Amino acid sequence: MSRFKKLSHAVWHCTYHIVWTPKYRYRILEGEIKNEVENCIRMFSGQKGCTIEELNVQFDWKRQSN
Repeated sequence: MSRFKKLSHAVWHCTYHIVWTPKYRYRILEGEIKNEVENCIRMFSGQKGCTIEELNVQFDWKRQSN
């Protein structure tokens, strides 16, 4: 399968890099919440006809404690 999409008059390659961060960068993206976020992303992208090349859900390692 080619990474390019084609129509009779056009050829294109469109990719997006999406970063979603919880409010105040809370470390909540682990365990059951991580699984639910992954499932929602896959479900919504499937409804829109998008393909996911890579999906990585992780909490923020760089956040410093106050």
